[in-house]
Amino acid sequence: MEGLKVSDVDLTVYVHPSKANKVSQAILRELSSLLFKFNETFDGVVLAYDANVQSKKAKILPGVHPYFGVKLTAKLLLFHPRPDMLLEEDIREEFKYKVKRGQEVFVSTSHKQHKIKVGTILRFLVKSFNEEILHISGSLLPAHTGSVKWLTKTTDEWSHAVRTSTKQKISEGRQEMQKHEKPMVDVATFLNTDRKHKKSKRQRSEDS
Repeated sequence: MEGLKVSDVDLTVYVHPSKANKVSQAILRELSSLLFKFNETFDGVVLAYDANVQSKKAKILPGVHPYFGVKLTAKLLLFHPRPDMLLEEDIREEFKYKVKRGQEVFVSTSHKQHKIKVGTILRFLVKSFNEEILHISGSLLPAHTGSVKWLTKTTDEWSHAVRTSTKQKISEGRQEMQKHEKPMVDVATFLNTDRKHKKSKRQRSEDS
């Protein structure tokens, strides 16, 4: 994948005196703190490292708490994308690379509000995972991948629209049924009315 490079570097790791009996552990902890962060010195994001201590001798630095300066060489796997680079083949064609106000961003041609930029929390399909160097390969081809914020908002709006549409259809269905329904007659009212009608008819017969 473009944007990846391996660099051989010479480093000096400063170890606190309290870690003098655990130098290797302190060095690894210090190197691990560099991972997945952009480093101006290395001009990229450190993804993995392989370090070798050059000498077991450490230089003591002057100060109130004298640190040990341990020299080592390391191979660093760096990630530094450039404009127009092909970062990942598994990205939907709808995402186009642009630079807006000096900021690099991928914008969906189908949904202008769907953007991917630095700091965006992504949902992607995991294709492979290497536990040794914590390397993850993912895909943005599926429709349900991309910016989590945009996907969540769209899902909520779609669910609301479906609920609203369903309620409207139910309401319209009830109104349509009411139009075709025959008027309901209360049985007790009908019997009372029928008795009064017969009684009135009987009285008119007797009077005549």
